[in-house]
Amino acid sequence: MISSSYKAKGSDGNIHVLVVDDSAVVRQVMQAVLGADPKIKVSVAADPIIAFAKIEKEVPDVVITDLVMPRMDGLTFLRKLMAERPLPVVVCSEVAHRRTEDAISALELGAVEVINKPKLGVRDFLHESAIMLIDVVRSAAQAKLSPGLFLPVTPRYTADVVLPLGPPPSNQPAGNKIIAIGASTGGTEAIREFLQAMPNDCPGIVIVQHMPEVFSRAFAERLNKDCKIQVKEAEDGDRILNGRALIARGNHHLLVYRNASGYIAQVKDGPLVSRHRPSVDVLFRSVAKSAGSNAVGVIMTGMGDDGAQGLLEMRNCGALTIAQDEASCVVFGMPKEAIARDAVAAVVPLRGIAETALKMAGY
Repeated sequence: MISSSYKAKGSDGNIHVLVVDDSAVVRQVMQAVLGADPKIKVSVAADPIIAFAKIEKEVPDVVITDLVMPRMDGLTFLRKLMAERPLPVVVCSEVAHRRTEDAISALELGAVEVINKPKLGVRDFLHESAIMLIDVVRSAAQAKLSPGLFLPVTPRYTADVVLPLGPPPSNQPAGNKIIAIGASTGGTEAIREFLQAMPNDCPGIVIVQHMPEVFSRAFAERLNKDCKIQVKEAEDGDRILNGRALIARGNHHLLVYRNASGYIAQVKDGPLVSRHRPSVDVLFRSVAKSAGSNAVGVIMTGMGDDGAQGLLEMRNCGALTIAQDEASCVVFGMPKEAIARDAVAAVVPLRGIAETALKMAGY
């Protein structure tokens, strides 16, 4: 249960959530699960048309929506909502393989998070996921908080639970560069723009984008078609090579280590770090330890502070570091926190990050 002392989104201290789903079961269970928290107010709509009518009367702080609905599909609803009245949106949908592209499109349109709703046992799933759903709602509401209103930071793990902090490598081979990127909300499009600007011989790139497990492979495959370089979902033991970008698998941490043949990707399980798996902090710490001054770190748009500490560790180990500027961020959370911790050497608009990173890497 959330403490009653925290300051939430609404003027009355509540977060108003609008659940849009054609399933009466889902609407009822969402009301029960979220409404059990005294600081969350829940209203429901059976389809997007009804939802728009309700939004006109009372604007919610967060919208939770399915993708497959009558009268208007979820992507059209999301696109229209973002064009007319942008709000934090969480997609909660049965995302079978055939709908994976839709889920990625939802993230690209600005959805804060996508939750994979099972085809069977949805009532039990929603009840069992109560803590996760409340946490997602609180995080989504935070994206639009007025200045000075913040939700409390609850106890959580740091990268120590996956990889202990240690000294940077003592013998770093000259010219063996690596670029590490971390992003969350709005990051799918930011990463696309960055990778599309990369030449065939760019340094090896490793990326953590906060994304559910069922979407990361399709996201990598789509980027691979759109970019000059090879883009793939990271597999344990993959070599990090020039002209290749590895994207962390959803629900798995991505680490980098170095052996005699160069930099190697390590994909592993472990606790949530900074509330995420994969965690940017875990990736950045591993890069700090394995590459030191041969690395360039980039932190992009996203809610929260995942990656800020890891970027500081990279900078302390001699890496050059970049944060996306506020004007080009969908949510200026992760970069802002990294800047506040003095983890950033350069603050750059999205359109200039690729060029800056290449220069920092000596290309």
